[in-house]
Amino acid sequence: MTMIFLLLFLFPLGAAASESRPYPGDMEFTLMDYQQAEARYDSALTVSADSAKLLWRLARLYVVRGNVAEGDAKEPLFRIAGEYARRCVRADSTVAAGHTWLAAALGNIAMFEGSKAKVRLSTEIKKELDLAIALDGTDDVAYSIMGSFYLALGNVSWVERQLASIFLGSLPDGGYEESEIALRRAITLAPNVIRHRHEIGLLYIAEGRRQEAREAFAVVSKLPSVLGSDTGMKTHAAEWVKELEK
Repeated sequence: MTMIFLLLFLFPLGAAASESRPYPGDMEFTLMDYQQAEARYDSALTVSADSAKLLWRLARLYVVRGNVAEGDAKEPLFRIAGEYARRCVRADSTVAAGHTWLAAALGNIAMFEGSKAKVRLSTEIKKELDLAIALDGTDDVAYSIMGSFYLALGNVSWVERQLASIFLGSLPDGGYEESEIALRRAITLAPNVIRHRHEIGLLYIAEGRRQEAREAFAVVSKLPSVLGSDTGMKTHAAEWVKELEK
């Protein structure tokens, strides 16, 4: 049975709009020196073990590292990200980024789980995204993940939904329409983030909207890379542009 979450969550910086002070490790993260960023965050965490603002940064770091890792190295990094995100939520459940990055970690963890766990995680992911957006309506990362989430749901057939409901538990409602709303919101909030444009291009492909997909992917190729994973998305987008021009 084909299930949801054939996704990779590839993200921008994701700092909450209310945070103006950089933390130790932020500069290294921006420079894509993830090893040094981890060292700086870990060092700061020894001083303040319950700092929600450091914990979500570590969750973000491990999600990003997982996305650029190869093969079997991915799963343990995503699981570490989930642990940091849960620690963040326990430390301060009002920090939107904790919920955002927990959803990101769980989405990636789901790819390594069986069908029943995928369905269970889908409900938890949706709950965490709803909380993140309720706490911070300017969180473009949460909207981008939400868009990917609904895109995955849109790719689940009616038959698959019925089978999931009977044997595994019900999937959340939603699909392509909700995906577009969320991704357009993410683009409005952060128009130069590669992931948002890349994901809406994939949505247009799924819907057969070839011209709009080509335009979205063409924009991706012109945007600057800010994460290690952006290079792969730019390459993928360029391939789609060539394919859609045929």
